[in-house]
Amino acid sequence: MGIIGDKIAVRKVAAIIVMARELDRAESELRAFIDRMDEEEQAALVAVMWIGRGAFEAEEWDEAYATAVSEATTPTADYLIGTPHLVDNLEGGLEAMGFDAIDEEDQLL
Repeated sequence: MGIIGDKIAVRKVAAIIVMARELDRAESELRAFIDRMDEEEQAALVAVMWIGRGAFEAEEWDEAYATAVSEATTPTADYLIGTPHLVDNLEGGLEAMGFDAIDEEDQLL
């Protein structure tokens, strides 16, 4: 099982992608899943999304994570659900970090 930056399991990111694909049906499940994560995992999730969006490069993981920790003012679930192209950004972040997003998602289905 892959871990990103010693903070979050790749499988958790993949689970969030799967739920976010079905946001109309699974929003409450997605919110609950994110809310159960600890602060480190939530910050790591935001950092993965930022990397996928292109705000940071994969090599800037530490900076992306530190920024996510220091700038966390909105509940993570609200922030992520309100982010356009969340699925694409999370998949891009996983790919940039060296993981096969589609393969990880397929293992959950």
